[in-house]
Amino acid sequence: MSVPEPTKLLIVDDLPENLRALDALIRDEQRTVYQASSGEEALSLMLEHEFALAILDVQMPGMDGFELAELMRATSRTRNIPIVFVSAAGRELNYAFKGYESGAVDFLHKPLDPDAVRSKVKVFVTLDQQRGEMRRQLQALERSRREQEVLVRELNETQAELQRSLRMRDEFMSLVAHELRTPLNTLFLETQMRSLQLKRGNLPAFNPEQMGTMIKRDERQIKSMIRLIDDMLDVSRMKSGTLSIRPAKVELMPLLERVVSDLSLAAAAAGCNVVLAPHAPVTGFWDEFRIEQVVVNLLTNALRYGVGGGPVEVSVHEDGCHVRIDVADHGKGIAPDYLERIFEPYERGAKSGEPKGLGLGLYISRQLATSHGGQLTVRSVPGEGATFSLLLPCTEAALKAVAPA
Repeated sequence: MSVPEPTKLLIVDDLPENLRALDALIRDEQRTVYQASSGEEALSLMLEHEFALAILDVQMPGMDGFELAELMRATSRTRNIPIVFVSAAGRELNYAFKGYESGAVDFLHKPLDPDAVRSKVKVFVTLDQQRGEMRRQLQALERSRREQEVLVRELNETQAELQRSLRMRDEFMSLVAHELRTPLNTLFLETQMRSLQLKRGNLPAFNPEQMGTMIKRDERQIKSMIRLIDDMLDVSRMKSGTLSIRPAKVELMPLLERVVSDLSLAAAAAGCNVVLAPHAPVTGFWDEFRIEQVVVNLLTNALRYGVGGGPVEVSVHEDGCHVRIDVADHGKGIAPDYLERIFEPYERGAKSGEPKGLGLGLYISRQLATSHGGQLTVRSVPGEGATFSLLLPCTEAALKAVAPA
């Protein structure tokens, strides 16, 4: 518990000997006594300090005690200071009545009774200390109320985040089941068809050409499941800080040419083509597998959501010791309030029909860009397509600066 500050008292008298006598009478360790020899000096002190009591001499040259009291009652800062008048004039002048009319709480006649003065001062000091303690308690209650409001707000936010996490978990499990069920069903149906053909002895159905087609279909379905599982594993590694980056010298243009070629059939199925703008050779120090993973994610995303009658364009731009890979589409674009959300895990773009995938591609891609000391950003105008930009440092030193020890 904090120690209360000393109570401040003000005594006003034009005679120094009266001030010294009254000061000696009421001062103690828990009180600070201020002296003023005129009304003007007293008002100046009242503007600087908060007093528990003002003891005013009635008869003073210039501004007397009654005039000082009237000024005090007219000012909001001093209005509530208790006033005790002191006078050496006889009782027959009826000063006490005038003093009470001026707002005094008591009126003392000289010569002063020391015990009476000490007793009266003690009452006002006690009242001031009680008011101070009540004020401190109210302040403490107000602080506690504000802290509780903050805690309640944080609790509500935590609860909302927990509910969101639970929804995301349920949605994620549903997505995983859906995405794995499709290739598994295809494989299962293929297996049943082959078993049926074998039971019927229809060996021509397994000629080299038919067998090659079956194997390719099987490979596509298996790769689809492997990619889903790899994405989930990558997210888990990223969140646990165990994702490994294996940098080495990489030639960028052959990597991009290979990815564009591999996705040409998917682009044709989507009704467009992928165009790689020519560029001089670019060499960097990256994890080739991870950079290819990012580019594949960006192109797959563009083919899925950005097809709008024009090609998907891949271009390379050098800026000092950095290289930027742009993947631009001519689709419907992305709403401004959605530009950052698409990089969150399990967020999937909205379009007609059921979007495929777990909504992890862009999240993983941005994390991989960051792991290389780079950035993955997007700019888009609704109705005019979107451009994803992968910015990477080319030097080994830049990568080592962000790589875990």
